[in-house]
Amino acid sequence: MAGPSSLLVFGLRVGPGSDLLQSLQDFVVQTCLKAPFVLTCVGSLTSARLRLANATATDTNQVLELSGRYEIVSLVGTLNPEAHLHLCLSDSRGDTIGGHVLGDLRVFTTAEVLIGEAQELQFTREMDPQTGFPELVVQERSVEGDRDQTRDRDQTRDRDQTRDRDQTRDRDQL
Repeated sequence: MAGPSSLLVFGLRVGPGSDLLQSLQDFVVQTCLKAPFVLTCVGSLTSARLRLANATATDTNQVLELSGRYEIVSLVGTLNPEAHLHLCLSDSRGDTIGGHVLGDLRVFTTAEVLIGEAQELQFTREMDPQTGFPELVVQERSVEGDRDQTRDRDQTRDRDQTRDRDQTRDRDQL
């Protein structure tokens, strides 16, 4: 066990047609997060691929492919490179279904996500022979790693601001 840790919070809106899981993973990479997790999410999807609770490491075929219009009731989990997310959706009758996210989370109207970052921690995954799945490993972050993360985040922010400024200038010149 590691911790306690201070918290940073990021807000992200993912638009129609986007892949929610890929958007979250891209955000984590772009912002150089080391211990990210979903605080909350609301929105809607047109598809989802979920592994159901009765799946095991040797029988992962218990997969549900959803297609239609669904409200996101809950999305929770960690967003390290091998994200571990659980999703609960409701359909047009209010019936709910949930499971382990495998992918194909296509946004219908929007997905509004709050992402937390445990600043003094780092999340990784290691194969657990007992469960047969890669399980969460929580470690305390080094001070040097914090400096590297801050530098990388600042460089990403500066690059994005320069790009936005250039796009605005180009648009104004038209």
